[in-house]
Amino acid sequence: MMWLVIISLILVGMAFLLLEILVVPGATVVGLVGVGMMIGGVYLSYHHYDATIGHITLASTMIFIIVSIGIALKSGTWKKIMLNEDIKSKVNVVEQDIVRKGDEGITISRLNPMGKALINDEYYEVTSKDYFVNENTPIVVDKVDGNKIIVKQKK
Repeated sequence: MMWLVIISLILVGMAFLLLEILVVPGATVVGLVGVGMMIGGVYLSYHHYDATIGHITLASTMIFIIVSIGIALKSGTWKKIMLNEDIKSKVNVVEQDIVRKGDEGITISRLNPMGKALINDEYYEVTSKDYFVNENTPIVVDKVDGNKIIVKQKK
């Protein structure tokens, strides 16, 4: 009956380890529990049976781990859970001639030194030249560099 407990510990531990590798990102409790269960199964085989059975259990568990991970990786599991699309969107796209140096606006959030501002009836993420600017403060565009808008407080 003990052999059933040992095999169950190793199989459930392997399932947890595969979940860790293929589904749960990072080194989490799932993988540690899986490895612990497999170690427990091998330990029980050494404890309740002789060293020969323990060695056989250890070797077969190691082979089982290698074969299971190999099959899981070759079966296309990664392709099923992988993101296969490119990100084509852009953040804070500033079209030329819409926002120019000297345009005026108002801060929507506190610029610390970055925040949101309303310029020419459009919301943009802006960077303050003066570092800290409170919300609802009039601003002037000082520079537009690609998609980066640098503003200063209107005086």
